[in-house]
Amino acid sequence: MRDLMAELKELRLHGMATAWTELIAQGESATASSRWLLEHLLQQEHADRAMRSVSHQMSMAKLPLHRDLAGFDFSASSADARLIRELASLAFTDTAQNVVLIGGPGTGKTHLATALAVSGISQHGKRVRFYSTVDLVNLLEREKHDGKAGRIAQALLRMDLVILDELGYLPFSQAGGALLFHLLS
Repeated sequence: MRDLMAELKELRLHGMATAWTELIAQGESATASSRWLLEHLLQQEHADRAMRSVSHQMSMAKLPLHRDLAGFDFSASSADARLIRELASLAFTDTAQNVVLIGGPGTGKTHLATALAVSGISQHGKRVRFYSTVDLVNLLEREKHDGKAGRIAQALLRMDLVILDELGYLPFSQAGGALLFHLLS
C-alpha cells in the first residue's frame, strides 16, 4: 500500500498532508472514496514534475538540435552500435570517465553526442551541458576579462555530462587554450 503521507511530504504538499491526517483521524469510511482520488492525483503530479524536469534539463543543456539514436544510421557509419547504445545509459558518468568521439567532418560525432545527451536527460535524469568548444573558450575569456573567473567551472561541477563539440576544428587564442586546459584539469 502506498504511503500517501510520505508522498505528500516528499512533494512538499504540507497543507494536503495535514488535511489527509485529519481525514484519517475520522476513520476508514471518510478516506475510502478519497484514497483513490488522492492516489490518482499524486500519480499525475509525479508524472507532471518528471516531464517538466526533462523539459527544463533539455533547455538547460543547450543542445544544438534534438537528435536521438533512433535517427542515427549506423549502417553508414563506422561507429559501434552496441558500444554507443551502452554509452547511452551514461553509466560512465557515475565513475567520472570520459568519452571521446573521433572522426572526420560529417561522420556523426555531434549527432551521437547529442543523442547520448538526450538519452541521459530523458531516460536517466542526468544533467547535461553542450558547448561548442570555441564558444566555451570565448565565454571563459569573457568571464576572466570581467573578473568573474570560476563561475562557469562552478556551474559545470553540477553537471553529470559536459559535451565539448568541434574540439580541434576551429582555432582559438593561446590564452583561451590555457583557460580551457585549466577548466578541464
